[in-house]
Amino acid sequence: MKSAVETLNPTRVRLTVEVPFEELKDSLDAAYKKINQQVTVKGFRKGKVPARVIDQRFGRGAVLEEAVNDALPKFYTDAVNEADLNPLGQPEVDITELKDGETLNFTAEVDIRPSIEIPDYSGIEVEVDAVEVTDEDVEKSVEQLRERFASTSPVERAAEDGDVVTIDLEAKVEGEVLEDGVASGVSYTIGSGELLDGIDDAVKGLEAGGEATFTSELKGGSAAGKEAEVTVKVTQVAKRELPELDDEFAQLASEFDTLEELKADSRKRLENMKQYDQATQAQERVLDKLLELVEVPVPEKLLEDEINTRKHNLEHHQLGQMGLDLAKYLEIQGKTEEEFETETREAAVKGIKTQFVLDELVKQEKLNVNQEELTEHLMRRAASSGMSPDQFAQAVVEQGQVPLLVGEVARGKALAAVVEKATVKDTNGEIVDLEDEEDETGSAEAEATEASAEEKTEEKTEG
Repeated sequence: MKSAVETLNPTRVRLTVEVPFEELKDSLDAAYKKINQQVTVKGFRKGKVPARVIDQRFGRGAVLEEAVNDALPKFYTDAVNEADLNPLGQPEVDITELKDGETLNFTAEVDIRPSIEIPDYSGIEVEVDAVEVTDEDVEKSVEQLRERFASTSPVERAAEDGDVVTIDLEAKVEGEVLEDGVASGVSYTIGSGELLDGIDDAVKGLEAGGEATFTSELKGGSAAGKEAEVTVKVTQVAKRELPELDDEFAQLASEFDTLEELKADSRKRLENMKQYDQATQAQERVLDKLLELVEVPVPEKLLEDEINTRKHNLEHHQLGQMGLDLAKYLEIQGKTEEEFETETREAAVKGIKTQFVLDELVKQEKLNVNQEELTEHLMRRAASSGMSPDQFAQAVVEQGQVPLLVGEVARGKALAAVVEKATVKDTNGEIVDLEDEEDETGSAEAEATEASAEEKTEEKTEG
C-alpha cells in the first residue's frame, strides 16, 4: 500500500491511497464466506458454493463491493498512522479506481487536529475580585438561617405580605379546566414569587374562605406558556413568626452556643465561598489570556457538530426539565434568535480552542492522570449529574467515556499549571495566592476547560 497526504487547509487533509490487489485477498476470502452463508444454490450445500459459481450467479461486482467495504477501514487507518495524523470525526471516502485483479485506489478527506505552538505563558497577568465579607453580608446570611426556622400560627384576618396562606387552585384555558390545573392544600408565602404571576395581588386582602380570579401565564404543565384564568381560594391565613436572634437561636440552629460564634462561623463560610469564586474567576481569566496568545484554527465540521450538540442539550435536557421551549427561553432571557446563535457559536469556538490548547499543554508538560485523581473527578461529576458514583461510573464505562474523563482531568491539570505561573492580583492590588484553594478548586478547573465534553458525557449517560 502506498499513501500520500495533501494539506487542504490547517485543519483538513486529503489522503490518496493505492492498494495492490493482492492486499485485498483476506477481504475477498471473507466476502465469499459471508455471501456463502447468505445464499442457497441448488446442487450445493449451504456454505459450500464455489467462488466461481457465486461470481456467475451473483456477479463478481457484489463480491468486490463486499471486500472493499471490509478492507477500507484498515487501509484508511494504516494511512493515517503512516502519516502520523490526528483525525477528527469520520472521513469522506471516494473510491477513484477499482480494477479487478490490479489495484484499488481511493481518497479520504478528514479534519485533523491543527498543529499548535504554545508560546511562553509565564507573563500572564489577571485581576480578580477581592475577597471581602462585610457585616451586612454576615447579617444577611444569619437572617436567611433565621427565616428557615420561622414558625407559623393561624390568624383570623385578611392576608398580608409575608403571611403563609393555604390555598386551592383551579386553572382554565379557553374555558376548560386543565387536568393538571387543579391543586388543593398548597402552602404559599405571599411575596415569595414561587407560584404564578399575579397571585400575590389576588390573595392579599382575602380572609379564610375568600376567593379571587386572576389571569396568568402558566409556567409549566400541559399548557405551559398559555394564558390561564386561575381561581384561588384561601382556606387558611397564618402569620410567620421569626425566632429572636440570641444565644438560644444559635443553639437551636447550629452547633454553637452563642450568637457571636454563629456569626463568626457564617463569616468564615462566606469567606471560603468568595475564595472559591475568586479562584474560579482567576482560572477563567487566565484561560482567556492564554487563548489570546495562541493561534488556533477551528475545523468547520467539528464546530458545526459542537454547536448542534450544545443546542440539543439545551433544548432536550435543560429546558425540557423546566417545561420550556427555546422560544420561551429566549423571551425570558431577552435575546433574539440571532443573538442566541452568535453566543452559541462563540461558546463552541472557545470550547474547541480550549480543548486543543490544553491538550497540547498536556503533551508538552507530559502530564499524567492517576487513579486517585480520576476517581475524585468521577465523584464530582456524579454529584453534578444527580447519579450515584456507582451508577455514573457504570454508565461511563458502558458508553466508553473513560478516556473523555481522563482528558477532562488532564486538561484541568494543564490549566492549573498555567494559573500557577500567572500573576493574579485582586482589585485592591494584592497578589492572590491560589495554592491554598488548589484542592477546593479542582472541579472548577475541569468545568472551565471541559464544558462541551461534559455535556456530551451527560447526554450519553442520561440517555
